Amino acid sequence: MTVRVRFAPSPTGMFHVGGARSALQNWIYAKQQGGVFVLRIEDTDAARNKPEWTEGILSALDWIGIARGSYEGPHFQSSYAGEHRAAAQRLFEAGQAYYCDCTRDAVQARTGSQYQGYDGFCRDRGLEPGEGRALRFRTPDSGETVVVDLIRGEPTFENKLIEDFVIARGDGSPVFLLANVVDDMTMGITHVIRAEEHLPNTPKQQLLWDALGVTPPIWAHVPVVVNEKRQKLSKRRDKVALEAFRDEGYLADAMRNYLMLLGWAPSGDREIVPWSVIEEEFRLEEVNPSPAFFDEKKLRAFNGDYIRALPVDEFVAACQPWLTGTDTIAPPPWQPEEFDADAFAAVAPLAQTRIAVLSEIVPNVDFLFLALPLIDEAAWAKAMKGGAAELLDAAVVAFEALESWNADSLKATLEAVGAERGLKLGKAQAPVRVAVTGRTVGLPLFESLEVLGRERSLTRLRAARLRLP
Repeated sequence: MTVRVRFAPSPTGMFHVGGARSALQNWIYAKQQGGVFVLRIEDTDAARNKPEWTEGILSALDWIGIARGSYEGPHFQSSYAGEHRAAAQRLFEAGQAYYCDCTRDAVQARTGSQYQGYDGFCRDRGLEPGEGRALRFRTPDSGETVVVDLIRGEPTFENKLIEDFVIARGDGSPVFLLANVVDDMTMGITHVIRAEEHLPNTPKQQLLWDALGVTPPIWAHVPVVVNEKRQKLSKRRDKVALEAFRDEGYLADAMRNYLMLLGWAPSGDREIVPWSVIEEEFRLEEVNPSPAFFDEKKLRAFNGDYIRALPVDEFVAACQPWLTGTDTIAPPPWQPEEFDADAFAAVAPLAQTRIAVLSEIVPNVDFLFLALPLIDEAAWAKAMKGGAAELLDAAVVAFEALESWNADSLKATLEAVGAERGLKLGKAQAPVRVAVTGRTVGLPLFESLEVLGRERSLTRLRAARLRLP
């Protein structure tokens, strides 16, 4: 048997990090088994059927290493409408499904409860297809449905507690439960690896597989991904779009390493490992069924480690989208002609050790490419008090006299200026840093002054002095 897995997202306008985790798990399992990864776009909801949203899915998969051309598809669920309708008709003709014209209000009136499920009222009425008549699957009255799950063991469901569920609407269109099953059958899916939230649907789908005369797939329901309050990640409340993390400057390698740790861990006391190790060691059977906490702070720390591990030339290349702007990344505050690639290359190793996401490169280097720095007024107020004016005056005089404009000379000079005023270097640096870069934090000051150059540095120091009384 050739293992065939599938990833079947709906085009919703964003790619959920939980979906990305499931895609990676399917991808690795298929590779380990010498199998096939199938991409299916569940596009039957017209409101969610936009080409750009499908392209967003393909682009997000590309980014995490599941590249176009390396998998089967994308197939589109809407292309299989004929198979869906044919399966519904087979079930009806076999007596395993029946038509029902009950409304929710009618069911509630009979049962006296808004919480009780469907009561089987139309089971033996012999209704034919008609407007407003949904097709319901006739579930067994007794026995159990056992779901064999690689992660959760054998969850067991009493059939009498499973209501006769709808498989096709009044207009004949199939609902998710049936369409999903028929698609998996048609595409020869052998293993369904998906999120825990689908587990309650699984006994119903397994009953449909059995009723259609096909052996159900092997199931594996991976843990739900939750936020710090242990609530399921929600796009309405939480930051969940993979594209948002990508555009903020998270590296694909860091993201997919972190996603694979949501419910699983590599051997030994380690978390950051090469992708080849994850591909070799990952086992579905070892996935922890408990909810997995998506810790953005931890992801950020991961990303910082990955950034620092890059060769400098790769770091410089990785920063380019934020230095120029793209369709989804805002342009930097400087004009393209103001950018100096040599100056950036000079400070790149310094910036690489200080940022956790690539978008942070802009506020770290913008002072190099702007005529005047962008002043953080809170930083200005904090640094430009006390004897700041006198210190700037002295610093300008001392810097003007320097024969060699380099980091070591600049540091020694400012250290002496500060000492004359009873200031340690840290205190003496603050007004100079804000005058030159606009901020109290950033790249090492003296290396920044060296790259910025004598004239531009002195111009900014004088301009800052003019702002002070």
